[in-house]
Amino acid sequence: MSDRHEQVGIYPGTFDPITLGHCDIIRRGAKLVDRLIIGVTTNPSKNPMFSPEERMAMVEREVAAMGVQNAEVVGFNALLMRFAEKQGAQVIVRGLRAVADFEYEYQMAGMNQQLNDDIETVFLMADVSLQPIASKLVKEIAQFGGDISPFVSPAVKDDVVARVAQQGLKGDY
Repeated sequence: MSDRHEQVGIYPGTFDPITLGHCDIIRRGAKLVDRLIIGVTTNPSKNPMFSPEERMAMVEREVAAMGVQNAEVVGFNALLMRFAEKQGAQVIVRGLRAVADFEYEYQMAGMNQQLNDDIETVFLMADVSLQPIASKLVKEIAQFGGDISPFVSPAVKDDVVARVAQQGLKGDY
């Protein structure tokens, strides 16, 4: 029997909506730890399309569809490092798409290290084919009547299209 402690990772985000890029990071991040907690957080400055409960349900559905057995979805509205400590995490998993992501994430990792240097931040580069995908852009494309199917799963596409139908399209289509 091993004395080894369970390695717990946190992959935090708003996931509004969850994209194929997020799913790529979840699939790959889950391979690095014994248990991956996908922390669905609130960020009112991002003008969410979906409520926290809707986003959690969406992420849970996508994780189940991917068959990732060691991941769980937990909502939080707190400082990331406090959430990570409460979950017993040793690792924060972050996805990177571009240089702009790196600059922001590097700064955040430095601040988080100041708060708790026992929790490491691990950066995963998004798959090259998924690097341009951002939830904000997916929502914008959908709101102007564009096709988002290359960026999200069919189920998420249906969720977004239904929400846009409720809210109404934007622009002069």
